[in-house]
Amino acid sequence: MFGILDTAGSALRTNRVWMDAVSDNLANINTIRPFDQPAFQSRSIIATAVRGDDNDPAGVGGGVQATAVDFGDPQGRVRYQPDHPFANAEGLVRYPDIDLSDQMVQLLMAQRAYQLNLAVVDRARDAYLQALNINGR
Repeated sequence: MFGILDTAGSALRTNRVWMDAVSDNLANINTIRPFDQPAFQSRSIIATAVRGDDNDPAGVGGGVQATAVDFGDPQGRVRYQPDHPFANAEGLVRYPDIDLSDQMVQLLMAQRAYQLNLAVVDRARDAYLQALNINGR
């Protein structure tokens, strides 16, 4: 009976992890490292479906979960900035290879998915409360 809440709850958790990864990427978009160190590596969350119970009469799936993290390129973007304190002898520094517009799109997608799953929880809760009211009369 409560499989819908479990499924939506797993999606809420996964979307929260996705938003955390994107916000971490955005927070480090201008993190500069010395040339002899790897650049900040962006994080992308890999989510997989969780198999539902085959004996569940409602036929609700098992949800989704974040199963892995894909890291970006440690080479990053190399820029020539000879006056920067982290520059090497040739004047090169490393920036992370993070595209601001791509990260903003990822953040919007994660936020909308979170909102949609939260709406599912609200609608399921309302339906369960209505069922209790019908039974109580």
